[in-house]
Amino acid sequence: MKKILTAGVCLLAAHQFATAQTSEYQPVSGKIMTEWAAKVNPENVHQEYPRPQMTRGNWVNLNGLWDYAILPKGTTMPSNYDGEILVPFAIESALSGVGKTVGKDNELWYNTTFSTPKKGSKDKVLLHFVASDWETEVFVNGQSVGVHKGGYDPFQFDITEFLKSGKNQSLQVRIWDPSNDGPQPRGKQVNKPGGIWYTPVTGIWETVWLETVPTSYISGIRNSSDIHSKQIIVSPEVSGVEEGHQVKVSAWKDGTMLAEQTISPNGTAKLSIPNAELWEPGNPVLYDLKVELINGKKILDEVGSYAALREIKKAPDANGIQRMMLNGKFLFQYGPLDQGWWPDGLYTAPSEEAMVYDIAKTKEMGFNMIRKHVKVEPARWYYACDKMGMLVWQDMPSGDMGNGWEMKLAVLGSQTDRDRTPESEAIYRTEWKEIMDDFYNFPSIVVWVPFNEAWGQFKTKEITEWTESHDPSRLVNSASGGNFEMDGTKITGDIIDLHNYPDAKMPAPGIYGKDNILVLGEFGGLGLPVDGHVWQQKDNWGYQSFKNEQELLAKYSQLMNRMEELIAAGLSAAVYTQTTDVEVETNGLMTYDRKIIKMKAAELKSLHDRLYKVSIQ
Repeated sequence: MKKILTAGVCLLAAHQFATAQTSEYQPVSGKIMTEWAAKVNPENVHQEYPRPQMTRGNWVNLNGLWDYAILPKGTTMPSNYDGEILVPFAIESALSGVGKTVGKDNELWYNTTFSTPKKGSKDKVLLHFVASDWETEVFVNGQSVGVHKGGYDPFQFDITEFLKSGKNQSLQVRIWDPSNDGPQPRGKQVNKPGGIWYTPVTGIWETVWLETVPTSYISGIRNSSDIHSKQIIVSPEVSGVEEGHQVKVSAWKDGTMLAEQTISPNGTAKLSIPNAELWEPGNPVLYDLKVELINGKKILDEVGSYAALREIKKAPDANGIQRMMLNGKFLFQYGPLDQGWWPDGLYTAPSEEAMVYDIAKTKEMGFNMIRKHVKVEPARWYYACDKMGMLVWQDMPSGDMGNGWEMKLAVLGSQTDRDRTPESEAIYRTEWKEIMDDFYNFPSIVVWVPFNEAWGQFKTKEITEWTESHDPSRLVNSASGGNFEMDGTKITGDIIDLHNYPDAKMPAPGIYGKDNILVLGEFGGLGLPVDGHVWQQKDNWGYQSFKNEQELLAKYSQLMNRMEELIAAGLSAAVYTQTTDVEVETNGLMTYDRKIIKMKAAELKSLHDRLYKVSIQ
């Protein structure tokens, strides 16, 4: 895998845009910035290989300065543009160099050129978008290649037939994003930000890249494991299969091959790993994979990947209370609610270094889990969690809101189902499936969360059961914070997830713990605004505000003391709000610009380490 990555980086270094990169780029001023923002320029923006679970050497990064225009919805492709935008930062962000809003009545257009990829006469050229919000139409040399609807799942187009002779090709992109005026998943984005709702994100917000593949090529890989048989299970997908083709799959550790198997295309390899180690926090063992499409002795295509041996299930403890079991053992899972927002890049971290910093700092504080809240990150974020041994709960981004929420258990109160249109339902189901499929391979993800606090929640039992059947290898938290829906005598899904601010509480184990895992899905929200490090000087907000670090730590310590009691009683996991301040929210463990950590990491780690040592019967 390292060899393939290195080859990709070499090709990337050699690539030059046909569109000249200028030194006139400047981020938009006026808001706080992270320290990494100063290092961003058109030549170095997000240059890392974007698909760590399936690496291939022949690729080219298209990030950099493109042209942009904002035009009324329905306008034909422009011939003139308003200026330059730094891809892959959303147009509303400071790092885009633009800082403008678009809105539901307008469309955002992009224009750039790229060098014609070197390829054989029968090779294909694939154009990839890691993320673009929301409706994206792509044109190559003025011809429409296709349309993708979805703000969080990566997508690609085969652009081979649209390439023309010559050294350069033109690329245009049209994007429409209605934000909270539409029914699509959009997470915390709103047209009028305030409180827990943030600035809209329109357009390309992650890496755009090209790769060249042969006529017959490996188009996908699905990796899983069986910790009992000590097997890594690999199911490749092959496009353009011909008679005589086979796939050779091998597992490696530290450059030594551990197992190898040759299978038919689109078959399944089961690799028995000698002296296998299980992946878990503190011991995040990953095994490299090599997948080769062969015809006799000829290698037609080769990709690198990786996998881990990891199992997540529920099982009762000695008192009959359901517990969250990692690799057959109870491990209390504790982590922050992670919004994944940046003051300078909004949805997009300024750099790989910045993105990894948040995860590393979370680990340094003694957390072993992150709840990725109503947002999906690029693949490299989950790759970092895999390498660092950080558990992840993955939310489905919310949208089409407006129904009633009842957070209390066993109460007939304000809860209502969202009456979604057939179009809205289809949008949700399509993108949720894509997200689950695209991020299936990352062992760090242990819980899927279809709904949060009733935001757009609909047909809960049906969606939960579909989620469980689509991926039986993970736990499903059907309704984080409610509305809770029954499945016979139990609440649907594996988990009952209570939200309570600021104090630590839990569902009563004697009533609810026989059938469901009990978790505190959100609590805390202790606020501390730090002058000079806030999004705005006035009207900042937190669930409970403090004046200094000492007051904040004292309250937090009380919460941790109570948490130990709850774990012993039957609590399996908890999520503290939140990793960083976000816009006017000041209840982060770090300021929005990541320059101030509000409580010392070592003191937090000391408090958190005690949680993992609580004995259960």
